Amino acid sequence: VQLQASGGGLVQAGGSLRLSCAASGRTFSSHNMGWFRQAPGKEREFVAAISRTGGLTVYVDSVKGRFTISRDNAKNTVYLQMNSLKPEDTAVYYCAAASRLLPFTTPQSMSATKYDYWGQGTLVTVSS
Repeated sequence: VQLQASGGGLVQAGGSLRLSCAASGRTFSSHNMGWFRQAPGKEREFVAAISRTGGLTVYVDSVKGRFTISRDNAKNTVYLQMNSLKPEDTAVYYCAAASRLLPFTTPQSMSATKYDYWGQGTLVTVSS
């Protein structure tokens, strides 16, 4: 699976962006998908994940109520709608695909080590 993330950019605090991640291959629907982010000088952080059929989602607490992850298996694409953006959301955002079962219980259970494929990242900058 090859992943291509897009949609990043510069936005003012309170604004919105929608990230997209297009996947190649015919096995997209068999993968759980996730979004991670890495701010300068910080470790990569889990943001959100969605199950193969879209029936399960999980979010890190800091984005709950502001971000929404969704997927369109017919288009081999996963999205991250980001609303009410804050300067602390500034980071490079990565999409990732996991072929294994994921717990979809807590953000802490969705670590980056459980994902098999990664996109190249797209930069989101939120100005104050």
